[in-house]
Amino acid sequence: MSPKPEITAADFPALHLFLRGYFHEDVADEYGTPPEAADQFCEDAETGERIPVAREWQQLLERTRSQPAALNAALKKLGSAIRLSEKDIPRVSAIFVRCLAVKPRRSAANE
Repeated sequence: MSPKPEITAADFPALHLFLRGYFHEDVADEYGTPPEAADQFCEDAETGERIPVAREWQQLLERTRSQPAALNAALKKLGSAIRLSEKDIPRVSAIFVRCLAVKPRRSAANE
């Protein structure tokens, strides 16, 4: 079996920025839970920010085979200050899938 490719912030630049901005030590105080933090990101971020993060999340899940220990180790390497529980992983994943499906908001000024 070949060794797993190294996971670096250079490979996941959007996810790295998301993790540092949302999955930090104060996630419980600011957002409640990691899924709530991911949901808030999807609300706050522009389409150009949301889509790369959601895609990189999917790529990271594939690389770690969605194994909680491997995923948490990779997330920590990428800048996360929290550990996701086995229940949080599918919840965060579902939020990012929804992020990919969300149509861009149109401001009233454009109509």
